[in-house]
Amino acid sequence: MSFFAILFALLLEQVRPLARQNPVHSGLRSWARWVSSNFDAGKPQHGWIAWSLATVFPALLAVGVHWSLTLTIGWPFAVLWSVAVLYVTLGFRQFSHYFTDIRDALDAGDEDRARELLAQWQQVDASELPRSEIVRHVIEYSVLAAHRHVFGVLAWFSVLAALGLGPAGAVFYRMGEFVSRYWRHRARVQIQPASAALQTAAARAWAWVDWLPARLTALAFAVVGSFEDAIDRWRNHAQRFPNDNDGVILAATSGAIDVRLGGEALRSAFAPNSSQSFRAAGVATEPMQDTESTPGREAEVGHLRSVVGLVWRSVVLWMVLLALLTLARLLG
Repeated sequence: MSFFAILFALLLEQVRPLARQNPVHSGLRSWARWVSSNFDAGKPQHGWIAWSLATVFPALLAVGVHWSLTLTIGWPFAVLWSVAVLYVTLGFRQFSHYFTDIRDALDAGDEDRARELLAQWQQVDASELPRSEIVRHVIEYSVLAAHRHVFGVLAWFSVLAALGLGPAGAVFYRMGEFVSRYWRHRARVQIQPASAALQTAAARAWAWVDWLPARLTALAFAVVGSFEDAIDRWRNHAQRFPNDNDGVILAATSGAIDVRLGGEALRSAFAPNSSQSFRAAGVATEPMQDTESTPGREAEVGHLRSVVGLVWRSVVLWMVLLALLTLARLLG
């Protein structure tokens, strides 16, 4: 029933998007903070214990509720539970308002407004960016956000749901991304910073968790875009990006819509202990670094529309595959 759970969650999220300040996300921040405060003793083994507790325990709780509902009330209520979990962990509307507002500002010729919105979104200094660089950075941040909020969640949810673990995969993936980002932020503040061992464990674990989903996202972009160019740039230019998983996605995106990505990175415009630095920068798991550009055309506003089409075609591809698997399972 994974197909129906994902479909209903996506429709619900489009009709009534989850508010940025909500009890669930506040609770997860408190949970990650409590785990680091009580289990982070500064040694590598403690880092891995804290990471496992912060990510695996919520996933086990999700699958426990799923099994309980299935056994006591029935599978329709288990599907509703999966929809509820996916509504919290999956969705475009958790980041797309910035993308839409920046695109609208560029369409109206208001580049100052576009720079302001980009700065708010990523907490960076965008005051001197030319138009093409605004577009390039928006493309890069957007496709990574789409991967982490949609395709990565879909991948882990689909695999573990097929094994009878309900929405555990969605929770595990989102918590893996969340704690890696949150604990790195905590290391920059003055109160109860996360240790280097905890940050290292979370970063390494996140690289492993995201390895397969990143390549599935890149493959989907290739299938629904320019396949040969996407695969070529994936093979030959992904290593130009410092983050291996992000590099695969960005290189495939570059080839899929023929746009030049990579280059000079934006620098933080805010103090490391700013209260806004974590809440607003919910896309990149680590600060982007300067990279060598991929081949392709200079980024233009039209490429933003191409990105929207690329992402939605990839969603349709995922849904078609899941529908076929669901049908085969029902008929089998």
